[in-house]
Amino acid sequence: MTGSLTIAGLGPGSDALVTPEVTAALASATDILGYAPYVARVPPRVGLNLHPSDNREELQRAREALRLASEGGQVVVVSSGDPGVFAMASAVFEALEQAPHYQALPIRVLPGITAMLAAAARAGAPLGHDFCAINLSDNLKPWTVIEKRLRLATEADFAIAMYNPRSASRPEGFGRALAVLKDAGCGERLVIFARAISAADEKIEIVTLNEATPEMADMRTLVIVGNSQTRRVGRWVYAPRQAR
Repeated sequence: MTGSLTIAGLGPGSDALVTPEVTAALASATDILGYAPYVARVPPRVGLNLHPSDNREELQRAREALRLASEGGQVVVVSSGDPGVFAMASAVFEALEQAPHYQALPIRVLPGITAMLAAAARAGAPLGHDFCAINLSDNLKPWTVIEKRLRLATEADFAIAMYNPRSASRPEGFGRALAVLKDAGCGERLVIFARAISAADEKIEIVTLNEATPEMADMRTLVIVGNSQTRRVGRWVYAPRQAR
């Protein structure tokens, strides 16, 4: 096996937030695989094959990447943000576990700036103390698991970064998540709606949980719910470093 497989994060949107290591990997690639909008962020060039696919084809995409690398390709699988955060790195290793004959392939994971960190930086420091990240998509796990994790996160007083809050195919999920948090007594906590971070149409809204509505989020929005100590200082939001 003379090829290689790299799993790379393209950051939240702006080219300025793509790491030099990822840029170098893209420049030497023969094949780029990923969800179509992410592949579209890679400029075409002679000798580069682009393989866009649907967002629900992660395992199929991972298997194809392993095959191409085993045939000598310098293959890069791209994700937005960081590939290890609700993205393609897990899918590749799941496919690798199912196909152990590929385990001799050189594989590396290149980190990227995930939406949670980019959004937090825009707002101030809402993740300055203990926090967790929860994917609100129920495509790969039941809603009961999501609800349990939300309740336990509030009980532990974590700040919560919520990925994939509201899609056209499941618009009711985010409303249910807000209801769970309100029922847990978090109505006065600050909530940051960070949409299209680092893109031209970036938008930040900060409200209390009681003021939050499902329509304030879509699939381009990262939502951060502060912990019980999170506060505002001017236009900024931060979590004090010392817990009470």
